[in-house]
Amino acid sequence: MSEKKTRLFRIRKTVCKMLNARGYLVAQAELDRDKDSFTEEFGEDPRRDALTLQFDLREDPTQHIFVFFPDEEKVGVKTIKEYAKRMKDEQVNRAIIVVQQSLTPFARQSLLECQAQKFYIEQFQEAELLVNITDHVLVPEHILLSDEQKRVLLDRYKVKETQLPRIQMHDPVARYFGMRRGQVVRIIRPSETAGRYVTYRLCV
Repeated sequence: MSEKKTRLFRIRKTVCKMLNARGYLVAQAELDRDKDSFTEEFGEDPRRDALTLQFDLREDPTQHIFVFFPDEEKVGVKTIKEYAKRMKDEQVNRAIIVVQQSLTPFARQSLLECQAQKFYIEQFQEAELLVNITDHVLVPEHILLSDEQKRVLLDRYKVKETQLPRIQMHDPVARYFGMRRGQVVRIIRPSETAGRYVTYRLCV
């Protein structure tokens, strides 16, 4: 298996697991996909733009997300605008772009302009997705709370959200789960005495 093909196979698999963890409907076949079926579908020299994914949110199938794999090494404004137009045409307001290198400064500005129009495009570099960080033995289990679960938590412990420990929005695990400011994550760690130890963190 060529280095490029192996790399893209691993990255796409991490993306599928990541979106499954975020609550999107990812087919089991995608989660279980092996190198042979990847080669069968995308060939020996996969084109990045052929790897595009689209998933529906499990709790609200009217909410969708795209995952784009742009071909160019350094993504510019033209590509961002093409993706934003496709999102608008297909009524999809969230997307992830997986880039080989960083974006140009103008492309970054273009992402902010998309956000102002309620099109949210996250950016990951390929190197960040070669390994699934949540599979690492040192990363405890993280579970994102819904707005209702967050309300129940704050009521039960009689605390304000600002009293919770914090997690930065740019933290690698927060980015993996697509956390936005104000969301709360439950973190479950193994404990020798209690069996497990649960904490909560607010995304800031």
